[in-house]
Amino acid sequence: MSDWYRDSYRRFPPKSTPRQAKGGIKAQSKQGGFGKSWWAKRWISVLETFNIGSRLSRGRSYARRGQVVSIDIDTGVVQAAVQGSRSAPYQVKIAMATLTDGDGEKLGRALASQALFAAKLLANEMPQDIETVFQASSLSLFPERLGDLKTECSCPDWSNPCKHVAAVYYLLGEEFDRDPFLIFKLRGLDREKLVGLIGSPGRDAHGAEAPTGALSAASSMRPEPITTDVSGFWHGAELSEELSGVDLQSPPVTAPLLKRLGSFPFWRSDQRFADVFEPIYERASLQAMKVFVGELPKSGR
Repeated sequence: MSDWYRDSYRRFPPKSTPRQAKGGIKAQSKQGGFGKSWWAKRWISVLETFNIGSRLSRGRSYARRGQVVSIDIDTGVVQAAVQGSRSAPYQVKIAMATLTDGDGEKLGRALASQALFAAKLLANEMPQDIETVFQASSLSLFPERLGDLKTECSCPDWSNPCKHVAAVYYLLGEEFDRDPFLIFKLRGLDREKLVGLIGSPGRDAHGAEAPTGALSAASSMRPEPITTDVSGFWHGAELSEELSGVDLQSPPVTAPLLKRLGSFPFWRSDQRFADVFEPIYERASLQAMKVFVGELPKSGR
């Protein structure tokens, strides 16, 4: 194959019509860019520097049509299945080099020395300047070049990454919006390990114990943990007599628990997760108020 033909094929690959996938993972973005947070956009921007031509637009189309039927994120690797033009879905693999134990400990000490970074991470938010901490430790959070990612696909397209890889990459960007710790997981640090590194006392370059006040400050900023006891949720409890005569009002924020938990992982619907469930929570709240003031019996619908 000549260089001219190879380059032409890369930029303008032959079009194929994918089979419709049932129950696939659909991107929440219907038009424009993918990802809302800066870290999700940063991830997507890496893909868009790979110069894979029209495969990018086809990858976006696949992500929005729900052609990706499964995604599994593990330490340093993503496995996915994407429905293409053949009967069996293509198998996609995206791998990133993981940090060594030494690199992880060095990074943990650097993060623990800055209370704001530790606090935001423990609150499930990616600090805006966290990349500077990685760079100061001679590390990188995101891939910096195409060679930092190892991508594979079982499709016949010789170009790598192909549109199937691109589709998975776009959906990962949206998933990072929901859970930024998944980016760390791809670098070999899951949430538990990262929090442990931030909180474990280490040694700085001079042999002194690393500061531990960051974790204490961060922990004090964490929201109250969500209880795992569901008995009260399903069966309720007797109302206290102290509530009699209370001026009952609707909560200032609709579905606060739902907002705190975030979207369901790889939500499979044309509608956003919050758009589906927030009205249900709002109606349930109104119904509960009516029961409380006696407008409806406790068993009323």
